[in-house]
Amino acid sequence: MAGAWRGNAKSGWGHERPVSTAGSTTLETGPGQRSDVTRRLFGTLCGLVFLVNYGRVAFAPLLDAIRTDFGVGAAEVGIVASLVWVGSALPRIPVGYLLTKVPRHRVILGTGALLSAAAAFTAVAPSLSLLRAGAFAIGLASGAYFVAAVPLVGELYPDAIGRAVGIHGTASQLAAVVAPSVAVAILVRWSWRGTFWLLAAGTAVVTVVLLTVVRSEGVPDSVAADRNFADALSHWRLILVGMAMVGSVGFAWQGVFNFYISYLTGPKALPRGLAGNLLTTAFAAGVPAFFLGGRLADRLPHVPYVLAIVASFTGTLAALTAVDSVAGLFVVSAVLGYVVHSIFPAIDTFLLDSLPAGSRASAYAVFSGVTLLVEAGGSGAVGLLVDAGFAFDDVFRGFAAGLVVVFAVLAALALTGRLPGAGSASVDSTE
Repeated sequence: MAGAWRGNAKSGWGHERPVSTAGSTTLETGPGQRSDVTRRLFGTLCGLVFLVNYGRVAFAPLLDAIRTDFGVGAAEVGIVASLVWVGSALPRIPVGYLLTKVPRHRVILGTGALLSAAAAFTAVAPSLSLLRAGAFAIGLASGAYFVAAVPLVGELYPDAIGRAVGIHGTASQLAAVVAPSVAVAILVRWSWRGTFWLLAAGTAVVTVVLLTVVRSEGVPDSVAADRNFADALSHWRLILVGMAMVGSVGFAWQGVFNFYISYLTGPKALPRGLAGNLLTTAFAAGVPAFFLGGRLADRLPHVPYVLAIVASFTGTLAALTAVDSVAGLFVVSAVLGYVVHSIFPAIDTFLLDSLPAGSRASAYAVFSGVTLLVEAGGSGAVGLLVDAGFAFDDVFRGFAAGLVVVFAVLAALALTGRLPGAGSASVDSTE
């Protein structure tokens, strides 16, 4: 699940083609012709999604400082990180239904207000239990935002939806790139609480700007014609396949990246600054991964491509435990980041091409929400295992072994023609 994303660039709406709305324009339109209303609204959404994803990933580089501040173990702070992603998963299905009743822009404004308040609450949390509540609320705001915002982005540019969603997703991923460095810089000069004060203030400002744009200029009418929630669960087999593919990888990735700095400064004995740079490298590799991964998913057979990503992530995770040199860790971090972020647009394309149009959005909402719940347990699992006396290397190798089993089962089902959706063709790559 960023996600970002899982919600984030991970949204399943990139291949929808909503009806053109008045005032909308394409990304190819020149600056002199492009609607100022559309540009301002789109730019504000890109700014807000940056802050939304920043809130989700900011905890990872701060876990050691939080653990020291509250005097707790790895399991306790691992649960804090997990709660962000649990919160990001829980609202997706109910918000998907809410959007059939409430305009998207109102829901987005509500998520901005919630994120700002949750970040401020987290910044002043005097106890670990209240910190967990703040982290959970930050996750709730992010999950609700992605369900509401990505379809609206597509409606703003009905003739270039793929590129619009790609730019929006890139803004989200850039937050993951800069979060470790910014959080560590604030930590050095102040405390971990400063990161959340910055998030609260920034989100408040962008939300006010969005409110001003909406009130003065309006938004296109929302398109919500294909949310047949009653039919969503009839596709449970395909949903389970998608969960097995991305949920297993996401579970492992959550555990790895939330403890990446602890792992690199501990067993790998690297300085904290260098460890932060390596985490930044992993996230930075996700920027081209979203762009290139989506385009490859349009052109390659879906199931072999996704399984190749699963296999690549498994091998790279195993390699991480075997590499000790700085140069080797930089290479592994970059490959690991690229591969794991490639699976999100790939799984989206696979599901969207396999689901019928009448229930595509609702089935995807179910998939997205449940999968993020599965992934959210990764960091908590690592914390519990480390506190139980297992070494990080052993935990990560165990994850890799589990992924080998997942890959083998999925590959066997695909080869015998028993994998739902395995026969779907590539989607039309025309934008």
